[in-house]
Amino acid sequence: MAHYAKVESGTVTQVIVAEQDFIDTLVDKDKWVQTSYNTRGGKHYDADTGLEDSVTPLRKNYAGIGYTYDQVKDAFYAPQPFPSWILNNATCYWDPPVAYPSDGKDYRWDEIGRNWVTEDNQPG
Repeated sequence: MAHYAKVESGTVTQVIVAEQDFIDTLVDKDKWVQTSYNTRGGKHYDADTGLEDSVTPLRKNYAGIGYTYDQVKDAFYAPQPFPSWILNNATCYWDPPVAYPSDGKDYRWDEIGRNWVTEDNQPG
């Protein structure tokens, strides 16, 4: 069994687990694209250990409903979380214009200020 994403106008509308033989019987079989549950950020991870392994990753990321399937990149990626974030072509993740701080505090993105803020330093 494998995972397949139904792609309509570039957007994932459904994800199922099926055999290739079943997909081949569908009238709209050309809309179904295989996706890998163990692929994230352009890397494949072992299902048991969760560690990166040597298996070839499939289409950058596991598809989700509402994700985009880019035929040119042959990749799935999530909707853009904020207008200022840029799609990373290597991972097909959205990168913020400012890296997440590494000081151990919890932050959230402030799109107006285009920076990370804590509850202590919220704009306003």
